[in-house]
Amino acid sequence: MSEIRFASKEHENFFFTMLHKCGNTDCYHRAFFYCVGISDTARNNVGRMFDFKQDCIRPEGLHEGWQTGGTVRLTRLAFNLWNGYAEQGDERMSTPYEIFDCGYAPYFYEAIKMRYPEYCRDLPAVKTRADSAERGGR
Repeated sequence: MSEIRFASKEHENFFFTMLHKCGNTDCYHRAFFYCVGISDTARNNVGRMFDFKQDCIRPEGLHEGWQTGGTVRLTRLAFNLWNGYAEQGDERMSTPYEIFDCGYAPYFYEAIKMRYPEYCRDLPAVKTRADSAERGGR
């Protein structure tokens, strides 16, 4: 896996602390805690979104008063990467169109790569017509 890009040193510390606390570094936990750790507000409320004793998400955390437009987006992505969660009756709010419409979007790609490492690998370079023309080909 390539080097992980963190939003801040606090984000990085939170990520590794939470993985240690859970005792699990699978792709689900990595993606979830990476997402939640992007925002200091979400980091401070992780226990409202995740039940450490039951090792599961707490969907009711999505509607608490501390949530902002950005933290709602990262929470939705974190929940969706955890188990495919999309709020019943409001599934459209879990689409890329809605979720990626914020400043956290560059970090969301990192979370997706963590959740799906087998599919998010480096691809070989694609030859374009311009490349072919430069070499005298057709």
